[in-house]
This record gives sequence, C-alpha cells and structure tokens, in this order.
Amino acid sequence: MIRTRAWRPLPHVPGESRGGFARRLFVLVLPGLWVAGILLWEWTGRGHGVPLQLLAAAPAIACAGTGRRECVVLGGLCALLALVPLGPAGQAPASVTRLGTCAATLAVVAASYLTAGRRARLLRELALTRDVAEAAQRLVLRPLPARIGGIRVAAGHLSACEGALIGGDLYDAVPTRYGLRVVIGDVRGHGLAAIGTVSAMLGCFREAAHDEPGLPGVLRRLDRTLARHLADRDRAGHPAGEAGTGAAQPAADEPTAEEFVTVLLLQVTQAGEVTALNCGHPWPYRFSSRTAEPVADAEPLPPLGLFPLPDRLAALPGRRLERGEGLLLYTDGAEDARDAHGAFFPLHAELLACLAAHATSTVPAPCALVTAVRERIARHAGGRLTDDVALLALADDRPPVPA
Repeated sequence: MIRTRAWRPLPHVPGESRGGFARRLFVLVLPGLWVAGILLWEWTGRGHGVPLQLLAAAPAIACAGTGRRECVVLGGLCALLALVPLGPAGQAPASVTRLGTCAATLAVVAASYLTAGRRARLLRELALTRDVAEAAQRLVLRPLPARIGGIRVAAGHLSACEGALIGGDLYDAVPTRYGLRVVIGDVRGHGLAAIGTVSAMLGCFREAAHDEPGLPGVLRRLDRTLARHLADRDRAGHPAGEAGTGAAQPAADEPTAEEFVTVLLLQVTQAGEVTALNCGHPWPYRFSSRTAEPVADAEPLPPLGLFPLPDRLAALPGRRLERGEGLLLYTDGAEDARDAHGAFFPLHAELLACLAAHATSTVPAPCALVTAVRERIARHAGGRLTDDVALLALADDRPPVPA
C-alpha cells in the first residue's frame, strides 16, 4: 500500500543530516559571537557595565536552539564572566552590578532549562500520540498486500484533513473463494468526521465478501450496516451521537438523514472475469500499457443511504481482464481537485500521461501508477485539497488459465 501523506514519517533526504548539523552549529556559534561582542564592548570601556547585562540572552539562545546541556554550560560561563571586572581601571562596574548581572544570568539559565525540558516532554508525548493515532487509523484502513491471488494491488490516499491518515474514503481488497473482491467508496464529508462510517462499512465488507456468493448480497449487507450505524448514531445517549465528543463527530447542521455513501464493488475471478456493482461512484479505468478507458458507461444506482435498494439487483458483467491489463479505481476527490485557477484535475489525461511516461510495452506496476497519479494530484492542487482522494490499482500478470 502506498502510504498517505498525512502524518507520514519524513523520508531521508540526502544532505538533510548535514543541514541539521549546520543549523545546530549556527545556534551554538551565535551565542558565542554574542558573548564575544559583549566582552569586546565592555573591554573597550565604552559600555560602562551595561553590556554585561546582555550576557543573559546568550544561554537563552543556546537553550532554545539546541538543548539544555549547552544552555547550562554557556549560562555558567556567562555568569562567571559577569563577575570578572573587564573594563579599564576605574570604569569597571560595581560589585553589586556584577552580582546582579550574574543572578539575572542564572535565573535565565534556570528558566530556559525548565522550559526546554517541558518542550522536550511535550514533543515526546506528541510523537507517542501520533504513533498511537496512526496505528489506530491503520486498523481501519489497513495496508494492502502487494499481491492478492496472483493479482498485483496497490492503494494510496490523500487526506483533506491535516494530520489524518484517513478520512471519508474507504477501500479494501480481499481474496475469497469467489475471486478477488474489491470495494471503494466515499462517505459524505471528509476528514475525521467520516471515520466512524468508514470503519462500519469496511468491517461489514470484510465479513460479507467471504460469506455472500454474489455481489448483490454484499451490497445489501453494506446497506443494512449503514442504516444501523446511522440509527445508532442518532440514538439518545449513544456515544457516537452525543455532542461534544470530539472532532470525529458530524456537525449539528449535518443530520444523519442526509448521510450517504457511494460504493463500487468489483469482483475478479480466477479466470479474469470482471463483475461490478456501482452505487453512485465513478467507474474505474481499465488501462494497458498505452490506453485507458472507463470499464462501463451505465448509469449507477443511487448512493447507499438515500433510497432503498431495488428488489432485484444484478452485477454488471464487464470485459475479461486480460493479462497485461489493469484497473484504476478512484474516488471523486481525484477529479474534483482544483488548482489555483479553479481548474479540475484532468484524471483521464494525466493517467494517459503516466502510461506514456512508463515507456515500456508492459503495463506499469500498480504501485508505480498509484504513486505517479497521486503525485500529479498533489502537485495540481498545490496542497489545497477540498476532499479526500483514494486510489486503488490492480494489474493481472497471472499465467493464462489452461483451456
């Protein structure tokens, strides 16, 4: 699975460690230059004791930029220098002034030491909180293996909510006795407010995909799960429906009666036969080494949660997925991403550009394709996404089934 941008550990960048060392060295040199300048000023006798009072700033600078050890060492040095009469005879500051400067320097050292310690503890707590939150979110939108039943799979996500790994988009792929079954969907809204619905839908799919012999049965299970989830959220006293329980809850002007989820179910059998059920979701693209086209142009069913499902449901059969072909599933956030001028992201054109840039006669690996498309979306939007984006690609490179 391609990792999401939010809270992702920063990759190693060549020269980054050298840059960090240079910044640390600069913060160490700056207080030293500050102290040297003050001593020179006092030594010439032009400061009349006033420059020594500025020595207290040096340990504060060292503590803010590096750490507590440098703060204490430099602070002690400045305190000692404040006690030494450095000016010409008859112009050195009085002992009381030197003692006052020494005391002020030590006070700044103590305050800076405590502040730096508290900052370090808060940074450790923040890092731990992020690790726990990332692990919890990955239990909901779990990483996909690189290959499922001989089909290569990759997925990626861009969250519109800063600091979140997941939001209102959902996807998963599970191997079953009926073939590879894939779901991708989009919950109304984005960011943390939709995580509860995403969790409920994915939990249902992971069970129903194994139990139901056909995609219509899986879809009906998802529809019932969504209805129960929304009913529970509306129930008086239910934790998911209480006001003020956190940012993950919907706003007061967004009643659950208006909640809906677009869902696309896809099944690829061992023989490569593709069937799909679509409830208000964009149709995926079928791609080869040079071409890409939607798998269907039929009108999808309404999104789940708006209307009851029809009594008769039938999965739409698609063209067989041949060796060397793949499918790109996506949420509407990909096409809705806008640049600074308000232009939408041209997904089809950019997908063709990615295929052309592959420059080989073979289909690109799903991992490489998802990465390329995701980077183009992020570059087009300039980091200003208004909706979550999910991408899932799969490619069939299995040996042909004997006749």
